Amino acid sequence: MRKKTEKTHFHVTAGLIWRDGKFLITKRPRGSHLAGYWEFPGGKQEEDETLEECLKREIMEELGVDVKVGEHLVQVDHDYGMKSITLHLFRCFPLGGKPRPLGCEDIKWVNPKDLEAYTLPPPDVQILSFIKNIFAS
Repeated sequence: MRKKTEKTHFHVTAGLIWRDGKFLITKRPRGSHLAGYWEFPGGKQEEDETLEECLKREIMEELGVDVKVGEHLVQVDHDYGMKSITLHLFRCFPLGGKPRPLGCEDIKWVNPKDLEAYTLPPPDVQILSFIKNIFAS
């Protein structure tokens, strides 16, 4: 008889970094889950870490910049089959330095109306309408 196993659930953070009317997105590295997809920078929360601490750490690892984590904007749930996630989107403010692709394949500053032209993971797609309603002008 096959034993039923519980699906793994992760909390994942993403930062909305805004500059000159554009958002910063990052390209997932080769060999990673959803490699080649574009996403808002962030990552998986570690044990004993707040969501804000997670986002600061992940942005430093991916982009080499320190950020002030602002308001929690929205969260979405997504089921990938073998695992599920809750994606938490925060507004972020760079505290200096120039973002560079350290833990990602590439970075781009994108106008909100152009985000749909990029292949985004399903949870990021879910937050597009929220972003457009709040930030598009």
